Amino acid sequence: MEKIAMIGLFTALQHMTEQGDLNGINKTVTTVLHSLATVPTVATVASSADIANVAVSNVETAVQLAPVVQPVLNTAIALPTAPNLATADVKSPMVGVFYASSSPDAAPFVHIGDTIQKGDVLCILEAMKLMNEIHAEQDGKIIDICVKNGDLVEFGQTIFKLESA
Repeated sequence: MEKIAMIGLFTALQHMTEQGDLNGINKTVTTVLHSLATVPTVATVASSADIANVAVSNVETAVQLAPVVQPVLNTAIALPTAPNLATADVKSPMVGVFYASSSPDAAPFVHIGDTIQKGDVLCILEAMKLMNEIHAEQDGKIIDICVKNGDLVEFGQTIFKLESA
């Protein structure tokens, strides 16, 4: 919007220059300088007073300010988190391939949101062609599964996040 106003101003000044209207150029420049001096102050007062529309006018200048609504794009919204939830990580005790179920056709041992008890099977890690069941070391609720079925996991890598019971 400012760009359009400036183009209009320059076009008007160019036209006045071509016509030799020095009085018009002088008046236009004075008006613009007065507007530039007045508008920021009025805009600051309007925004701090939470005024929706402001009109400033005198014999030489008429300025109207209105709020401009701009679209908001790519805005991250911080979701509230539950206060003081104790969380724990279930870490891989070995290097291996993570399997969420006992076979490709079987249902996963756990899903996000499941409540688990100490000793429950969480997954299988395959290491050197041996299938190792990974058991829960504490009670809790699964809040995140950090790896995908078939992923290679490292020793000490977090594979589940729990909300402690």
